[in-house]
Amino acid sequence: MRSVLPLLLLQFVLPARGQDVTSGPEKGEQVPELKVFDATGAHKDKEADYAADRKDKPTVYLFVNAEKFDRPMNRFMKGLDAAVKKDFEGAYVVAVWVGGDADKTKELLPRVQQSVQYEVTALTLYEGAKEGPKGWNVNADAHLTAVVANKGKVAATFGYQSVNETDVPKVKEALAKAIKEK
Repeated sequence: MRSVLPLLLLQFVLPARGQDVTSGPEKGEQVPELKVFDATGAHKDKEADYAADRKDKPTVYLFVNAEKFDRPMNRFMKGLDAAVKKDFEGAYVVAVWVGGDADKTKELLPRVQQSVQYEVTALTLYEGAKEGPKGWNVNADAHLTAVVANKGKVAATFGYQSVNETDVPKVKEALAKAIKEK
């Protein structure tokens, strides 16, 4: 009994890695409008509504807290980009930076693309509130919010305070499930 007690105490004292936070629209809701500045994607250097553009197509929307973007998050995004390209024909990832300095972010995103070479991911910027566009319900405490959508509906959401490439399988699984559902 004595050796179990320290383990039980550690369970309550040490926080879990990547504690999830509630972030993103509810499952089953219509995908809200998403007007963003597209820095690297199909609408490069223009404003676009990616929700309208992607309509019924399988899409993963990533809301990146600009102040929290780091290498582990970039590894998650690169891993997701590779998985979507390999396993989901016609699917796309739209990464939306929220918060931070808009001008600096507009300069940063093309450099990130040049360095990382995403293949099916648009790097975009929402120039409004840190909580993102209306209807997306992005939690300002989330470092990254992933919203899986298909056929114009939200299929799953994930809010992360810490994220890396080990989190890709859950999002990939949610995308596969969304595509299978009619």
